[in-house]
Amino acid sequence: MQSVEQYLTASRKKKGALLFVLIDSENDGKNSAAQLAKDAEKSGASIILVGGSSATDQIAMAETVKNIKRSVKIPVILFPGNVTGVVPGADAILFSSLLNSDNPYFISQAQALGAPNVLRFGLEPLPTAYIIIGEGTTVWHVGSARTIPFDKPSLAAMYALSAQFMGMRFVYLEAGSGAKSNVRPEMVAAVRKLFKGFLIVGGGIRNARTAGEIVKAGADAIVIGTFIEKGGSFKTIADIVKTIQSVRK
Repeated sequence: MQSVEQYLTASRKKKGALLFVLIDSENDGKNSAAQLAKDAEKSGASIILVGGSSATDQIAMAETVKNIKRSVKIPVILFPGNVTGVVPGADAILFSSLLNSDNPYFISQAQALGAPNVLRFGLEPLPTAYIIIGEGTTVWHVGSARTIPFDKPSLAAMYALSAQFMGMRFVYLEAGSGAKSNVRPEMVAAVRKLFKGFLIVGGGIRNARTAGEIVKAGADAIVIGTFIEKGGSFKTIADIVKTIQSVRK
């Protein structure tokens, strides 16, 4: 069976850049979350992420994952903000280290606590450097991030390069859920110049033009979350998919 990482690599080569849709298990009831995932798949999403920086109800998250898995054929990947986000039933997990946190718990301790359950639940770990850009969002607060300013692309590139040297095959540049600004293309380009793995960018992306600019700068995937949770049009999602998959390197 093809691994999720192999699926991502193959899909990136075949389709162009990919859309990940993030569903927060605590912002939506399990049935509506499943419907959101189904609509996202119809609109062209390649991955459903389930998680959130403040999600703590493991029972609710496990139910959400189970219902989403019944509703879609695309992979479901956990996106945990803490050990409480490690639940059974998903295909894989963004096994993330928040590299620019001031709290060592989010760099390595939570990962050590969560690792046994990743193994126990049969989740495919995707080794990911999680890097917070900007401030004022939930993930910035919860993760005690030593934030990287939007206008300091060299700092993001430095962290991404260190992630590569530590063997991480994924980097996720995150402006945060509901961010007022997205990660700038100049920063994406600076990271892309040095990082050779799979580059994910999320936060504050609300239209096809912005998504296209980020992909042109070098992103392999973009993440949309709050836009959908707040009733954003799936037509817009389809337009985003069409735009980002038309960008070829």
